[in-house]
Amino acid sequence: MIGTNPRRAAASVAAALLLAGCGNTASPAQTSPSDAVTGGITVLAAASLTDAFQAIATDFERAHPGTEVTFSFGSSATLATQINQGAPADVFAAANEPTMRTVTDAGAAQHPQIFVTNTLEIAVPRSNPGNITGLADFADPAKKIAVCAPQVPCGAAAQRVFAHAGVTARPDTLESDVKALLQKVQLDEVDAALVYHTDVVAAGDAVEGITFAAARTAVNRYPIATLTGAPNPGGAAAFVDHVLSPLGQARLDKAGFARP
Repeated sequence: MIGTNPRRAAASVAAALLLAGCGNTASPAQTSPSDAVTGGITVLAAASLTDAFQAIATDFERAHPGTEVTFSFGSSATLATQINQGAPADVFAAANEPTMRTVTDAGAAQHPQIFVTNTLEIAVPRSNPGNITGLADFADPAKKIAVCAPQVPCGAAAQRVFAHAGVTARPDTLESDVKALLQKVQLDEVDAALVYHTDVVAAGDAVEGITFAAARTAVNRYPIATLTGAPNPGGAAAFVDHVLSPLGQARLDKAGFARP
């Protein structure tokens, strides 16, 4: 079964100001008549997109009264498997291109578009009790280390940066998505985890981020696509257009994503 997130809270004053500022550059999907897009839209998205996509959905629902966006956030690989097994959904946003390719190759998605990029960053608990200084610490068996499992996008990126830096990582735990990693850092269960830059931004003062040069060797490009069997194809196309619009991109910029 696909889990769903609860309804989002009302948009903040900052979101309202952002809407006003971007009003003259809205995409066609945003300026279409309010009754052109209706009904529920189910979006399956990488866990790292959680905060940005929830803000985007609030904007989208305001622009299209009568719509309701429901999310399932998680490991891109797990979501791709669910799609290929027939899970009903309208849109898929993955954290890397190979994962999206497994869905398009199966004929379950069409015309994916790259909409943002993301890079890895080391996250440590506040005050850095493990005295983590860089990627080399991930090879220290005395440190408590967490990374994503290699079969998911954040894990695949981690393997690339370790190989580039010549580091043989000794993780104490392998997680299925970056949100699980971040939680372990916030709870002081590990000394360090390799997450996305956007996760460090989202955590605010709860964690500290440490950048490293090898991160540039494993930039993740995020594709988004409508699904072939979408129950609401019109809504799916409109949501993708909104993500690609200036307002959608502004939300993603604020979350720490980079432009492709």
